[in-house]
Amino acid sequence: MFKFAVISLIISLVAGAIGMTNVSIMAKRISLIFFGLFFLGFLALLGFAYLLGAAFNAGQQSMLLGPLLS
Repeated sequence: MFKFAVISLIISLVAGAIGMTNVSIMAKRISLIFFGLFFLGFLALLGFAYLLGAAFNAGQQSMLLGPLLS
């Protein structure tokens, strides 16, 4: 996704420099959409990694305390 966002941004900049404003505006919108999707995916993966880290830490603590409690 990030690759497509960067490519669309480059197309937008080149089209804007040449003077094709309609193409530039459309490429800019596409670039923003791709970047937004990439960012939401990144945040979802970050949250998932945080939840997995908490689950692994809880599992390790319960394995350490299990023999002591029984």
